[in-house]
Amino acid sequence: MKDLLLIALFAALGAAGAGLLGWAAVRLLRRRSVALSLFCVAAVTVLAVTSGTFAVAQAMFLSGHDLGVVITVLCMASVVSLLTAALLGRQVVAGSRALTEAARTVGSDAGFTAPEHPLGLELAQLSRELAATSGRLAESRARAQALDTSRRELIAWISHDLRTPLAGLRAMAEALEDGVADRPDRYLKRIRTEVERLTGMVDDLFELSRIQAGALSLSLSRVSAYDLVDEALAGAHPLARQRGVRLEGRLVEAEPVEVDSREITRVLGNLLVNAIRSTPEDGVVAVSARREADEVVLSVTDGCGGIPEQDLSRVFETGWRGSTARTPRPADAGADRGGEGGDSGAGLGLAIVRGIVEAHAGRARVHNVAGGCCFEIALPAVAG
Repeated sequence: MKDLLLIALFAALGAAGAGLLGWAAVRLLRRRSVALSLFCVAAVTVLAVTSGTFAVAQAMFLSGHDLGVVITVLCMASVVSLLTAALLGRQVVAGSRALTEAARTVGSDAGFTAPEHPLGLELAQLSRELAATSGRLAESRARAQALDTSRRELIAWISHDLRTPLAGLRAMAEALEDGVADRPDRYLKRIRTEVERLTGMVDDLFELSRIQAGALSLSLSRVSAYDLVDEALAGAHPLARQRGVRLEGRLVEAEPVEVDSREITRVLGNLLVNAIRSTPEDGVVAVSARREADEVVLSVTDGCGGIPEQDLSRVFETGWRGSTARTPRPADAGADRGGEGGDSGAGLGLAIVRGIVEAHAGRARVHNVAGGCCFEIALPAVAG
C-alpha cells in the first residue's frame, strides 16, 4: 500500500509539472487558432503521462525492461494522439472558415447561404442561428422598403391633394378680391368646404403621426360591442341617407370588450364612411359583431365590387388608394367628412384604423365577399 501511495505521489508531481507548462501554453495560445489549442491539449496530456512515468522510473519503481516497454507504448500512443488532435483541429478550422465565408452572405439580397462543409454540432447550431438572423434581416429590410415606398407615395398623394384645393381657394379668393364673383355666398360656402377638407387632412396626418410614434393614449373601459356598433351607425346614418345606401346592423352580439370607446367608434366610423362612399346607390352596408374564441370580431361589409387580390395586402398601408372599385364617386368630392369617422381622401383612414386596432392588441383584416368586401377588426374578448 505504501509503494502505491509513493507511485501516485511521484506520478502526480510529474504530471503537475506538465500541467503547469500546459496552463501557460493555453494562456499564450488563447487568441490563436482553435486547431493549435487542440493540439496543445493533446500534447499536454501526452507530456503529463510521460512525465509521471519517468518520475516513477527515477524513483526505481520500474525495472529497466519494464521502463523500455512503457516508453515504447507511450511513444506509439503519443504519435496516434497527436495525429488525431492535428486532424481534428484541421477539421474544426475548415468548418470555421466555411462558416466565416457563409457569414458574409448574412443580410445580402440572396440571403444566407449555409456552408456545404460538414460542421460540428456547435458550428451547425451557429449556422442555423445565422440563417434565422439573415431571414429576420431580410424581413426587416422588406418592411423598411415597403414603409419607404408608402411614405413616398403618401407625400406624392398629399402634395396632389393639397395642390388642388389650394389652387381653388386662391382662384376663389382672387375672384372675391377683384369683385368678379357673381355669387359671393356660393364662393364663401365652397371656400369653407375646402378649408374643412384641408383641416380633415391635417387632423388625419396628426393622428397617424401619433399612432406611428406610439403616442396614442387610450382610456380603456368595459363596453358592449352592441353599443359601439349602435353609436357608429348613428354617426354614419346621415351620410348613408344622403347617398341612398341602407345600413344594417342585425347580426350584432352584445359581447363585452375593454377598449377606448371613442377610438373604436372612430375606427368603425372610418370603415362605415368608406363603405358608404364605395357602395352604389340602393346598396347595403352591413355591420356585425360576433365572438370567435378569445376575440370579438366587428365587421363592415359593403357593395364596392371587391378589391383586386394583389391589393388586399396593401389596403391598410399609409396612403393606399386602391382601384376605381373603392374610389369615392364624384358626388363625394364635396361631401362632409361624416363626423369623427370621416376620411380626408388622402388614403389615411384605413392606416389609422389599423394603428388604433393594433394599439388595442387587436388585428385588422379584409377579404372579398360576393359583390363587395368585408373589413374586420378583431379585439381581445373579456370574460362575460
